[in-house]
Amino acid sequence: MSEQAGYQSGFGNEFASEAIAGVLPTGQNSPQKVAHGLYAEQLTGSAFTAPRPTNRRSWLYRIRPAAMHKPFAARDHASFHNRFDEAPATPNQLRWDPWPMPEQPTDFIDGLITLAGNGSAAEQAGCGMHIYAANRSMQGRFFYDADGELLIVPQQGRLRLATELGVLDVKPLEIAVIPRGVRFRVELLDGHARGYVCENFGALLRLPDLGPIGANSMALPRDFLTPHAAYEDVEGDFELLAKFQGSLWSARIDHSPLDVVAWHGNYAPYKYDLTRFNTVGSISVDHPDPSIFTVLTSPSDTHGTANMDFVIFPPRWLVAEHTFRPPYFHRNIASEFMGLIEGVYDAKAGGFAPGGASLHNCMSGHGPDAGTFEKASNAPLDKPDHLTGTMAFMFETRKVIRPTRQALAAPQLQGDYYQCWQGITKHFKEPGA
Repeated sequence: MSEQAGYQSGFGNEFASEAIAGVLPTGQNSPQKVAHGLYAEQLTGSAFTAPRPTNRRSWLYRIRPAAMHKPFAARDHASFHNRFDEAPATPNQLRWDPWPMPEQPTDFIDGLITLAGNGSAAEQAGCGMHIYAANRSMQGRFFYDADGELLIVPQQGRLRLATELGVLDVKPLEIAVIPRGVRFRVELLDGHARGYVCENFGALLRLPDLGPIGANSMALPRDFLTPHAAYEDVEGDFELLAKFQGSLWSARIDHSPLDVVAWHGNYAPYKYDLTRFNTVGSISVDHPDPSIFTVLTSPSDTHGTANMDFVIFPPRWLVAEHTFRPPYFHRNIASEFMGLIEGVYDAKAGGFAPGGASLHNCMSGHGPDAGTFEKASNAPLDKPDHLTGTMAFMFETRKVIRPTRQALAAPQLQGDYYQCWQGITKHFKEPGA
């Protein structure tokens, strides 16, 4: 793959990138003839009439148009799907151990396992929660998702995402977003990889509004990186996989679809380093809501209510006085799917391991386990707590999250998760008793 080193920074801006100088036309997106015999093609990720701040499209100048492939045929996948109605939604608190690495050669696509989700691509709302465990790079095959954009959260092992618009190298503590419809291949730089994927069927992910917090907190636009143009001019017998309306489809293609020599626009893959997140919190008393840790949000048609939020719990200082410092007991109208990238989550003394996951649905009570509660309730508050070596995250959504049948039947499901709250001591005493 021809590649220019480095990335372009900024979120949602107009970019221009060319792997060969002079390819990008000036003053006209689709000239009668493109330089070097290339084809002009527009990739549109929003309605043509979407307001300018949310309008997303890029012009691609490529060796062959994307229409050149054989017909698609339906293809089964053992574990990657959007069948969120095959088991009853449950109010029970659920938690899973990490999935093991596969024993047989398994690439990123074959290693996807759907744990839960809601909504659908047809509804254009909701999201799917998946994990991946792979031990082989994708060979002779490419993939795109027509149902939603893919938020990839590596937990173990580096990924090289070779996309139509360039190459993203992503490691644990970084995330990547592949827009809906963008074709890509996943290479494993460390021979094996595991992590999480959120498939967003709703409005495109964007930075949250900051309001009184101001302009310089949380995730900053300049820290989001898009790739420089790169291309493959390779012919052969390849497979093009598409996810369409919840199912997988396969077509033969006689060339690499990663043949975009130049592009410009604002619809492109991007990555973000989670360690750059500028955490804010209370410096006096009480515990702020976890919304202050939102990295990206997919808005819904109800103002202030997200289709899906991506929230992180990074290293930080806890300094609030007269306050229970870890996450408190809570019940939400929103539903929460959590994962752990590294370290220990400060609301759990054990049982929640890196690579694992938990699910707490709408109005299901959850919070610190018994050990964490007792320790934090009696901890001295005259000095700060410095949380280090940890990174947890949450996919939070307005819709109830429905676990899949395979997730409920998996040996990784912890049947005794509820026990972590059973040891909570009754301290109440009536006055005068």
